[in-house]
Amino acid sequence: MKNQLEDRTLIIGHKNPDTDSICSAIAYSYLKNQLGDATKYVPRRAGEVNEETKFVLDYFHQEAPQLQKSVETQVKDAPVLTGTGVNREISLKKAWELMQEKKETTLAVVDENQKLEGVITINDIAKSYMKILDNTILSKAGTSYASIAQTLDGKFVAGDEHGVFSKGKTLIAASGAEHLKESMEEGDLIILGDEVQCQKEAVDHHAACLIICDGAKIGQEIIDQAKAKNIVVIAVEHDLFTTVRLMNQSLPIGYFMTTKDLDTFTLEDDLIEVKEVMAGVRHRDFPVLDAEGKFVGMFSRRCLLNAKGKKIILVDHNEKTQAVDGMEHADLREVIDHHRMGTVETVGPIYYRAQPLGCTATIVYQMFKENGVEIPKEIAGLMCSAIISDTLLFRSPTCTPVDKEVGMELAKIAGIDVNAYANDMFAAGSNLKKMTDEQIFHQDYKQFALGKMTIGIGQISSLNADELVTLEKRLLPYLEGVVAEGEESMIFFMLTNILEESTSLLCVGEGAEALIEKAFALEGKDDVIRRTQMIYLPGVVSRKKQLVPALVVSV
Repeated sequence: MKNQLEDRTLIIGHKNPDTDSICSAIAYSYLKNQLGDATKYVPRRAGEVNEETKFVLDYFHQEAPQLQKSVETQVKDAPVLTGTGVNREISLKKAWELMQEKKETTLAVVDENQKLEGVITINDIAKSYMKILDNTILSKAGTSYASIAQTLDGKFVAGDEHGVFSKGKTLIAASGAEHLKESMEEGDLIILGDEVQCQKEAVDHHAACLIICDGAKIGQEIIDQAKAKNIVVIAVEHDLFTTVRLMNQSLPIGYFMTTKDLDTFTLEDDLIEVKEVMAGVRHRDFPVLDAEGKFVGMFSRRCLLNAKGKKIILVDHNEKTQAVDGMEHADLREVIDHHRMGTVETVGPIYYRAQPLGCTATIVYQMFKENGVEIPKEIAGLMCSAIISDTLLFRSPTCTPVDKEVGMELAKIAGIDVNAYANDMFAAGSNLKKMTDEQIFHQDYKQFALGKMTIGIGQISSLNADELVTLEKRLLPYLEGVVAEGEESMIFFMLTNILEESTSLLCVGEGAEALIEKAFALEGKDDVIRRTQMIYLPGVVSRKKQLVPALVVSV
């Protein structure tokens, strides 16, 4: 039986997520789940939550979406063959029957806690017949009498049904009582027919177990003596030949299972790595374990054929360099964005909605209205926060009249005063004293493909001018290290003063300052405020609408 994969779609923003990326993912997930289709929509994030967004989520009592480091296709995205595993004490015959019933060639052997102990394959069972030449194998393997009786379709006549044959050899009493007397020892298991003298001899010499074949009659005296000596007696309808042939099938699989160097997978393993492992070995089935190491099912080569990429919807970006890892193997269904058309490619057509607005949350608001879905107070607060953040409280040149109108409407639903709330929100985001240079750098950082090179643009917006000056001194050495070790040819970092509506732009990388001077026509101008690797840009506050377009034109 195959497991039922949950039909769900992940809604996720860009790496180093800002408030719009997080809040739009949550809001759009809520909207999609209200529209009534069978799919479950789940918000995710592709990076750590920054201080500003933490403030927003706490204010409106919302949990941060779960971190999604990659959307590579994983074992859990394939129809894993489910199963509870089997106990090491079951017989080879029972294992064979289960394999035939389930049409499988491998069984997982687990303990009482579902922890994997080993595997038994159809090949292991075949080898058990060909290699067993030891008449003590039943006792060495600790074969239970219950397993012997079950394998032989036998019935207990005397002795402990829960006992184990743990000492002695297996003998066939086919040559008379005298030969049996010479051959057997105490504790042996004797297979015999209706010869009463052989039965008596076996009991007198304290055999561990008597297997009496052909439905032979067992005298009461034999039964009584067997019970007195705690000898197990099993009556079998099969003839002697069939009984002997079936005996080894009662052996426990624990004696033959493979326990070392097992190839196992977890539900979280990427299929790219799984394929490499499977290509290097000959066996067909692989146990799958959960996070606690418990067995959950088998993964076979045929499972690979039915694996499907994760369904995802991108919000607030459509650049491959900004997207969560593994996106090229995902099943991209939608893009909801307010940026330029980027580098994301798809195999087939998708729903793509990009509007020249200041914030993705504004688009999501419009979609709520278009579908007639009421916006809860908490969701309204998240979307309003996203608009305030992206438009710098309607000051940014990216802000449109629509953004402001929607922002004010959402503020009304959320019950907040936009000015007082924005001051608190920006102050929370500007509290950078306890953050490392790396944390500050990644708080709002994006990569862009610019011609044949890759550049990076980060931004910190603050109400505190002194804090921005301090950041300038702190970040420059760190940015130089990133350029030296990373794939970016240049890095630009915007230290944006919200109140003054200006940016101190840090420029790192060969030709970075010259490119900015060209982009903003600053060459030869003496009134431009410059410091080492910094150019002051009054009136520039938007990465999307001011800095990126200027760089694109200049390359």
